[in-house]
Amino acid sequence: MTATNAKNHQKVILVGDGAVGSSFAYAMTLQGIAQEIVIVDIAKDRTVGDALDLSDATPYSFPKNIRSGEYSDAKDADIVVITAGAPQKPGETRLDLVNKNLNILKSIVNPVVESGFNGIFLVAANPVDILTYATYKLSGFPKERVIGSGTSLDSNRLRKFVAEEINVDPRSVHGYILGEHGDSEFAAWSHLTIGGITIREWMAANPGSFTEEKLQAIQERTVNAAYEIINGKGATFYGVGTALARICKALLNDENTVLPLSVLMEGQYGLNDVYVGTPAIVNKDGLRQIIEVPLDDKEKAAMDASASALNKVIEDGFAATDIKR
Repeated sequence: MTATNAKNHQKVILVGDGAVGSSFAYAMTLQGIAQEIVIVDIAKDRTVGDALDLSDATPYSFPKNIRSGEYSDAKDADIVVITAGAPQKPGETRLDLVNKNLNILKSIVNPVVESGFNGIFLVAANPVDILTYATYKLSGFPKERVIGSGTSLDSNRLRKFVAEEINVDPRSVHGYILGEHGDSEFAAWSHLTIGGITIREWMAANPGSFTEEKLQAIQERTVNAAYEIINGKGATFYGVGTALARICKALLNDENTVLPLSVLMEGQYGLNDVYVGTPAIVNKDGLRQIIEVPLDDKEKAAMDASASALNKVIEDGFAATDIKR
């Protein structure tokens, strides 16, 4: 993909050294993902301090070059991870952030592209579907090399909540939150499985384990999980930081792994020219293939509503910040 790959040297640029960014870098450090992490932020002193602090973990984890840097360092990077942006405040939706963060995004994508960067953009700043779409438009990169974290965190929350109800390992629950990473997201219950059987087959075989009301309550708690955490501690960062590290691992190691991500729709789910969350196969080249989950009528209506909500904000936000759609 880039010269760094030829040398078997994996380099990741982190743009945004707030709570999410530093949690991501910590997860990468502890798991030994990539050989080099360069941290970029307008708060230069923080990046220097964070790089030193993270480097102190390497004798107990994995060797890694972690340092403060600039946008120009992206020229030979494999991945640029964007977490920079105004944080979500209590009572504020992810979509409320859009105008502030679109302007911040413009100041990031342009210098990264100008550096000669030829890798993959991984966007996590919120509202992630809209900012990923904006990165795609601003960068001029092919859709395969502009990916958002999408519903990766939400899908993990769904798996966790289902697993807690029946006391199983959440890694044994397979299912996805689809649509916007935000208030209009929804659980694809028709395809959630536990040990290979669907949730409704489980309900039939285990009366009393779940009810339709319980499933609705789990979905609502998943959708509102960020607000629950923000109200308690002010921000969410460990879960999404770990999810970002997992995505980077899949990309760097050419895994061809299925992950729930925000990717460009080109007819899937009947949608076009919008980034939404769906399972997708990713490898060293970025997006390999979108997996379109067959939805029932209720889920299809939910996906349409989610895309419509995103499209409305895209139109308004792009017009306000002079980004061409």
